[in-house]
Amino acid sequence: MPRRVLPALRRDVPLVVAGATSGSARLRPETAGPSPSAVGRWFTGRMPPSADRPVLLVRRPSPRLADGELTHLDRRPVDVDLARRQWQDYVDVFAARGWDVREVDASDEHPDGVFVEDTVVVLGSTALLTAPGVASRRGEAAGTERALDGLGLALERVAAPGTLEGGDVLEVGDTVYVGRGTRTDDDGVAQLAAVAEREGRRVVVVPVTRALHLKTAVTALPDGTVIGHRDLVDDPAMFDAYLEVPEREGTAVVVLDERTVLLSPSAPRTAALLRDRGLDVVTTPVSEFEKLEGCVTCLSVRIR
Repeated sequence: MPRRVLPALRRDVPLVVAGATSGSARLRPETAGPSPSAVGRWFTGRMPPSADRPVLLVRRPSPRLADGELTHLDRRPVDVDLARRQWQDYVDVFAARGWDVREVDASDEHPDGVFVEDTVVVLGSTALLTAPGVASRRGEAAGTERALDGLGLALERVAAPGTLEGGDVLEVGDTVYVGRGTRTDDDGVAQLAAVAEREGRRVVVVPVTRALHLKTAVTALPDGTVIGHRDLVDDPAMFDAYLEVPEREGTAVVVLDERTVLLSPSAPRTAALLRDRGLDVVTTPVSEFEKLEGCVTCLSVRIR
């Protein structure tokens, strides 16, 4: 369908530190009135997903999965056939709970294409198509854009030369934590902040030097508590509520509902810790993706 281009917030507006404390620095764009923007905005049309049936976007693993980018881990053999079975089991967890599973077009030329979360950030009524921080991942977002058609979201795109990957964005209530590391730069942060402010969110920029993405280091429980591991988190004080977990693989959870989380079985002590907090914990193996710095979060885009 034709795209209807609308004015968007300026991406060349400087960010200022607002309400900074020893524990956080919150960025917001200074307001300067309407102006043409390099960030295009259009609508996918039709109706948004049902409030009681969230949408899951996923993409099948590429035959070249084993060639995926690595930053903090040594390369180990990846069993692509096992990865495909693990991916299907992962998808089945959501389908069994009533999620509307939508498959993004295959992108076999992109070894990291299965990590579809990195291609888009959904905040409120806006989907921001990202710009990867490595050349090998450029082009992955095209399939995601097509999959978003019909969800009633306004689409925007991170404009060059900015870089932003979805794995660096963690939304907790009305706070958006964004990791500033090797894959997301200051320009990408600024463009995300413009969208977040319009959607009524505040942005907290978090340094990421010990992990690939912010959500490699931390994720959040249903009550908003951020969980992480000391080897991966630069500064736990950045988060309003923080819980240390005993295993590196235990930092990644996906919230399935208000009392249930999805976790890798590689973190049994973390699973026990979360159950002691009253949560139901569902596990599904993702070992082949963990070898590539992946986890349960980056294999999907959750739209609620």
